Amino acid sequence: MSLNEEVELLRNIPMFANIEPSKLKLLAFTSERMAFKDGDVLFRQGEQGDSAYVIIVGEADVIVDTPKGPLTVAKLKRNDIVGEIAILCDVPRTATVKAATKLEAMVIAKDLFFRLIMEFPQMAVEIMRELARRLDATNRKLTAKNA
Repeated sequence: MSLNEEVELLRNIPMFANIEPSKLKLLAFTSERMAFKDGDVLFRQGEQGDSAYVIIVGEADVIVDTPKGPLTVAKLKRNDIVGEIAILCDVPRTATVKAATKLEAMVIAKDLFFRLIMEFPQMAVEIMRELARRLDATNRKLTAKNA
């Protein structure tokens, strides 16, 4: 994937949509690209978070450990971002993320992620919106299972 294609990918993610192209190019250039096979773990629940992941190609499952065993709470796909909670809140990872297919991801380091948030307050607003959407979806799933 070319640098320009990665910039376009980032532009399609709501939290990066309003960032100027030169900054997106810098983000794409300084981010690491990683490839995962079906079944590979991107990160595990409880680990310390040092980066966020943007899914470029493929799908991944978000899995939470529960007293009854692992529970898949979400499916990630192209343009989804994951892992930002641990780096924003400086807490251990809240879930395990496992590749459900062959997967490629752009890995954004914690310091770069924070620098972008400081420079672009709109990005912080978009992160809050995304986290609120996820919380709502999780609450709906839990309510449906207990009904």
